[in-house]
Amino acid sequence: MQACHNPVAQNGRRSRVGGGFEMRAVAAAIVLGTIFTAGGAMAQSSPYIVSPNGQYLGNLNNNRHDPNSVSNPYGQYGSQYSPNSINNPYGQHGSPYSPQSANNPYATQAPMVIAPQGGTRAPCFGFGCR
Repeated sequence: MQACHNPVAQNGRRSRVGGGFEMRAVAAAIVLGTIFTAGGAMAQSSPYIVSPNGQYLGNLNNNRHDPNSVSNPYGQYGSQYSPNSINNPYGQHGSPYSPQSANNPYATQAPMVIAPQGGTRAPCFGFGCR
């Protein structure tokens, strides 16, 4: 008679020796590693927008789930109703008539796009880079 190598024992029960705790620990490590890696990469990879006086105006990316993204229609920096949003057509930084607006092609004090590494300015993309 041969020994049973099936994880389900001959009586129909799964053996709990070695495997239960280890598999849960490995799964938890993979999930946590994925969360921290994605969060760190997202926070470091996006250029961001600042006003000439240094006010942060949001991340310049297309992530609608990033709470700091100008593409998040419900976020502080992407909402059309937020006073800090470049998407607010009546706000200081979103009005087509404001001299401090990202949406005014004749703005004299438009926001700047800042690259994530080294604090250098990124290409303009229609915003008031100098």
